[in-house]
Amino acid sequence: MTLTGYLAPVELENELARELQRAGVGIEARYDRLFLSTDPAVDARWAANIWHDAQWIPITSIGHGARELRAIQRNWAMFAPLHPGRSRLISEKLPHVATRRLPIGASAPSAPLGSWMLVEPTLMLAASRCSDPFPNGVPRLEEDRSGPPSRAYLKLYEALSRAGRWPRTGETCLDLGASPGGWSWLAAQTGAKVIAVDKAPLGPTVAALGNVSWRQGSAFALDPRTMPHSDWLLSDIICYPGRLLGLVERWIAAGTARNIVCTIKFQGPTDHEIVERFASIEHATVRHLHHNKHELTFSRLDPLPTSSDTLAIDGGGATRLRP
Repeated sequence: MTLTGYLAPVELENELARELQRAGVGIEARYDRLFLSTDPAVDARWAANIWHDAQWIPITSIGHGARELRAIQRNWAMFAPLHPGRSRLISEKLPHVATRRLPIGASAPSAPLGSWMLVEPTLMLAASRCSDPFPNGVPRLEEDRSGPPSRAYLKLYEALSRAGRWPRTGETCLDLGASPGGWSWLAAQTGAKVIAVDKAPLGPTVAALGNVSWRQGSAFALDPRTMPHSDWLLSDIICYPGRLLGLVERWIAAGTARNIVCTIKFQGPTDHEIVERFASIEHATVRHLHHNKHELTFSRLDPLPTSSDTLAIDGGGATRLRP
């Protein structure tokens, strides 16, 4: 019997439950934020992590539990809503998994990472194959608390790290609805040229960057057919999902943006029909990120990257680029 676990983001358990229900996935059991199902796995967009082919492992002791996990593979992430003390003792007997903070320009880890939890003191649930490369879907990023004007830049930071694709020197980024400029700030750190569009001005630290320019106006008033080519179209604009979909479709039809990353924000209940329309766009991905709230991130990246799209790697992490 195939068993799949769906781990919900914190405080978004209902969103995941509704998505699974809409997909016809039955829930056999729930342990805190983890939903278990014997139905075929689905690509749940509201899941922080998906545990594939999970298995029950009876154990007789802490050491026995650690040996059982080590016999399957090396790298494991603990999820411990139940029996946290005993879980921690088992975890201490497992090989250490490095979780250093990712610098700007880095890609998500590529090494397989399994997940496990203690359901009872003598019963573990473990999955050696999971959808997310980060423990419980939580990336650790090198936060900058003085440069960006808000923490909103972490959404784009996480999206690009997961994709393993970043703007680079010589490329142009168009940031729609940019003010106060968190996404523009992040894009500028890669050396790319950034054009920020908003009715409101940028924050002073962002406006002072030499590779960032501000264009006053509405993101929705731009005609993409008359705009010069951009390597990246970015938007964390506050608007209804349907209006954002229309904007994205216009830019795709015009063919003047090679890569697109946007935040789909829900002012009320999730509009699942609109989400499906975003997801049906060719080469698109739609998923909830750790740094999202009640919102999803839409990405449509050039499907044919060249070797020059890959940032230099040094010591397991990408070199941080600056303007």
